[in-house]
Amino acid sequence: MKTLLCKADYLNEIAQSRDRRMAWWREARFGMFIHYGLYSQIGRNEWAMVMENMPIPEYEKLAATFAPKPGAPREWARLAKRAGMKYMVMTTRHHEGFSLWDSKANPYNSVNFGPKRDIVREFVDACREFGLRIGFYSSLMDWHHPDGWRCAFDSQARQRFNRYIEALNTELLTQYGKIDILWYDVARPMESWEGWNSVEMNQHLRALQPGLIINNRSLIPEDFSTPEEHLTPEEHDWEACMTFNGISWGYVDSAQARPYSYNAQRILKMLNTCAKQGGNLLLNIGPTPDGSVPEEAIEPLTTVGNWLKSNGRAVYGRLTKDIKVVGGNGGSDVTCNGRSVFLWYWLWPSSGTMSIGGYRNAPKAVRFVKDGRPIKFTHDGHRVILKNLPKKPVDKTAGVTVVEMIFAKKPDYVFASRFPQLHGGKSYE
Repeated sequence: MKTLLCKADYLNEIAQSRDRRMAWWREARFGMFIHYGLYSQIGRNEWAMVMENMPIPEYEKLAATFAPKPGAPREWARLAKRAGMKYMVMTTRHHEGFSLWDSKANPYNSVNFGPKRDIVREFVDACREFGLRIGFYSSLMDWHHPDGWRCAFDSQARQRFNRYIEALNTELLTQYGKIDILWYDVARPMESWEGWNSVEMNQHLRALQPGLIINNRSLIPEDFSTPEEHLTPEEHDWEACMTFNGISWGYVDSAQARPYSYNAQRILKMLNTCAKQGGNLLLNIGPTPDGSVPEEAIEPLTTVGNWLKSNGRAVYGRLTKDIKVVGGNGGSDVTCNGRSVFLWYWLWPSSGTMSIGGYRNAPKAVRFVKDGRPIKFTHDGHRVILKNLPKKPVDKTAGVTVVEMIFAKKPDYVFASRFPQLHGGKSYE
């Protein structure tokens, strides 16, 4: 058995393999989060058990009526693939403590109750069918386990509970073949990595899956951070996890949730914010009680997927993280891939012309990403002036037209407020 490392040595070791393990994730950009469990039947919030002070015996009754329809995970994966997502992360066990697999460590599970099926197995099979990378969400907090609160002040309870959490994750990482992501959540009630034995536990789990990537929610800086319900870029790898409606991760009534839900344009705006600064977007859906995709998510995600079929080069891959090297104008934003600057136009000009300031060297070509059509332009001082543009957006899918400026060498850009107005440029017809 491999000797366990101290925290500093462990972090150094995983840093050595991080680029290899994270390579696919850094190019994926877009994933689907699935929050599904007993709380889906309540339809008010995934924290209903605690927020409504439900006694455990009352809440446990939901296990008998939990009835995901056959093929529900396949429906999620099919939509994720259609939406242009590259991976999925599912709540294998939320804070309610109910496991969605055939767990020996936790008899309170979907094989012993409700559907009498291994929903995690169905999820894994669906991901593999549609070519999606596989992520397991695993809560550290557990409202059902008797040691889930005692562990904060009882050392023996802490040892038992830590063994329990590790046993659950060991099952997940040994029963389903290769798994790509372990997505921890809510390290409570203990408040330190020492309390959770995170260094020791994660070394054991990584030994089971050498290619595994792990988020930062076991209170040590593993492979990536997870800003929640906000798009905040970080220096290292980061992934914004977002609800679909700003209200709940779990299912809520579709008719009432629809006015608060994202449309395709808002999803693309979030995707741009993440992609341009080296992050990923993990966008959640909360399936209905029977596991169906909530209807308000279908059209926006399908539209985004159709848009990505034509404009994916502006999203996927090793994009330039330092966005200060390029810029757009007031109606657009950017992503950059080497010598290509992609201008995402939220607001298309009807004047037939448009300029982008700050570029001290001229592009060698400008074109629409959707169909490759060239765009006439001039470079005047620090301005790239696009000419003879169509009056309406070229993109008919979501109304977000992407223009690619291709440079012979690295774009030489300076933010508009810092450069003088220069004149006397060249025309590129």
